[in-house]
Amino acid sequence: MTPRMPSRVLITASAAALTLTLSACGSSGRTPGGSGDGTLAWALTQGSEATFRASATEWNKEHPDSEIDYQYFQNDPYKQKLRTAVGAGNGPVLFENWGGGGLKSYVDAGKVADLTPDLDADPAWKNRIFPSVLKSATFGGKVYGVPVNGVQPVVLYYNKELFEKVGAQPPKTWDDLLALVKKLKAEGIAPISMGGASKWPDLMWLEYLVDRVGGPETFANIAAGKKGAWSDPAVLKAAQMIEQLVDEGGFAKGFTSVSADTGQAEAQLYTGKAAMILQGSWGYGTINTGSPTFVSEGHLGWTGFPAVAGGKGDATNIVGNTANFFSVSAQASAKEKKTAVSYLKDGVYNDSYVDNLLKNGDVPPVKDLDAKLKATDNAEWTTYVYRLARDAKSFQLSWDQALTPELGNELLTHLDQLFLGQISPEQFCAQMDKAAAK
Repeated sequence: MTPRMPSRVLITASAAALTLTLSACGSSGRTPGGSGDGTLAWALTQGSEATFRASATEWNKEHPDSEIDYQYFQNDPYKQKLRTAVGAGNGPVLFENWGGGGLKSYVDAGKVADLTPDLDADPAWKNRIFPSVLKSATFGGKVYGVPVNGVQPVVLYYNKELFEKVGAQPPKTWDDLLALVKKLKAEGIAPISMGGASKWPDLMWLEYLVDRVGGPETFANIAAGKKGAWSDPAVLKAAQMIEQLVDEGGFAKGFTSVSADTGQAEAQLYTGKAAMILQGSWGYGTINTGSPTFVSEGHLGWTGFPAVAGGKGDATNIVGNTANFFSVSAQASAKEKKTAVSYLKDGVYNDSYVDNLLKNGDVPPVKDLDAKLKATDNAEWTTYVYRLARDAKSFQLSWDQALTPELGNELLTHLDQLFLGQISPEQFCAQMDKAAAK
């Protein structure tokens, strides 16, 4: 009798939102250079690596016949290696992705397994995940991925000392924000910091304003490719509001030359050069690293994006990165898929997995974590992020991820032109409609 060999499942992970290349080809994922009897597992040396490593160690100890095997690469080499493997038919059984347009392209190509039957067969598993987050990996009513790390909603941070200096409160409405801009400018304080040189921070303003004015349905039409969706009155109104905010000096002088990728924009907030910044929850870590005392002494404040009078969007709606997801190859063998699903169900978001995420500053989108959050460092912040995501009626995935990479790049280009005053709101809408029709 031949001895049973351990069945290993290939995991591919990436933290690169805009350039992620996914793979789901090949039934076995056999790749030269692996451990011999098992398939290779690829992941980036970024993001949730510490949690993945601990998870694999724990899982493999308890499941020696169905091991999870990760291998880590730097971002650029990883992308090229993955593309090569896909072309050779040596892709992974499991792969990490951002959901949205990137994942949908693989779903449309028939390369991703439908996880709906597995989730429906275990309601406790499915119902533990925030529905608003699971939606980013749901297409045509079917679920093609489950979240594996933390939520990253976009919030409005503010410098409490500067607010106190001008006698201001966090803006609850768009009109409040415009009035605050005038008050801060009158005192010689730059209202809002933004890393405009990186372009993607511009997008957070458009996403929130379109939602607040027109509701989630407006972008749903855009994502569905509806003809003329970019010229929806809500999109035009949002573009006009951005133009007004720029014209009234809402952003710090020279914002178009400030990088968002080096922490420059956040530095303007904690050094007192600007009063506010609209940024993802990752901004908290950047600020805390740049000036721990600014945070520990209670000078950092945060609030939700302002409501818009007469708008259709609910004030609880948020935008940002819903989470990273693990998806399963449609070409996986029955045994490989069984192991993959078992790992996703029992090895991801179990107690030790959640504890490791929280230890590393991630806030996972699973229910009933209030007690664990209270025990974390910066509990006030993590609890705020958790409840923001949990209570959101809509959690819109960042548009440059929700759309195809090509359209996402066009969006960043034309939106940058709008912020620079190089095109009008009407031209922005027309150019995006043209880009979407290609």
